[in-house]
Amino acid sequence: MPSTSELQQIASQVRRDIVRMVHAVQSGHPGGSLGCADYLTALYFQIMEHNPAGFTQEGKNEDLFVLSNGHISPVFYSVLARSGYFDVKELATFRKLNSRLQGHPTTHEGLPGVRIATGSLGQGLSVAAGMALAKKMDGDQHIVYVNMGDGELQEGQNWEAIMYAGHQKLSNLIVAVDYNKQQIDGNVIEIMSFDQLRNKFEAFNWNVLEMNGNDMQDILDTNVKAKALRAEGKPIVILMHTEMGAGVDFMMGSHEWHGIPPNDEQLARALNQLPETLGDY
Repeated sequence: MPSTSELQQIASQVRRDIVRMVHAVQSGHPGGSLGCADYLTALYFQIMEHNPAGFTQEGKNEDLFVLSNGHISPVFYSVLARSGYFDVKELATFRKLNSRLQGHPTTHEGLPGVRIATGSLGQGLSVAAGMALAKKMDGDQHIVYVNMGDGELQEGQNWEAIMYAGHQKLSNLIVAVDYNKQQIDGNVIEIMSFDQLRNKFEAFNWNVLEMNGNDMQDILDTNVKAKALRAEGKPIVILMHTEMGAGVDFMMGSHEWHGIPPNDEQLARALNQLPETLGDY
């Protein structure tokens, strides 16, 4: 099992992959991908019980993951490749014609690691709740993990899923909300604010934790707590405080990097800040 420092090194390589993929096709979403790189690295390299070599769509007897905010596909593809689901060299096909690595994850290309097409915001949590209920009915003790955006919570379907999961006592559902307070058009508070997020989830019968999503040790410690909370019979949400563009100083904290690719000079600046630890594709 990788140490905290080794996970940090993997996350650095994942960030290199992200900026290189988006730059190569001048298309994609670097900001949120960089912000969630630490969390997805921790999930796939330590927290989750999963089987890259024996991937099946059913995912029986292993943990599952749903990337509800599917536009941050660069980080998802990088982590899948780096953890062994497919050849790292395939990252070079990101967003190209006939590639399995489309701008949003899809299933009809048969890319290992992807179980649900996502990107239509607001739908991932509903699907994940169904997955979690199926596991309970099957007697499968494994967990369904979800990553979703904070702006995504403006979609009403999420609150139906939140209500449903609380009612069904889906304690095998652990959701991380990427709480960077930025969305494509600006600050979440200015676009459509939702305050008292902790209280809202608790009112729907969820347990709520908070963590620094760009601090690897805090991610690991908080997920230990989340697993322990399963005994209380409630779904768990982690309000994951991140910085959009984390790891690249000129991208950090601004909604402007939600979906803008770096140019040649900006790519060079970004890569200079991100150590190559596993070898570029």
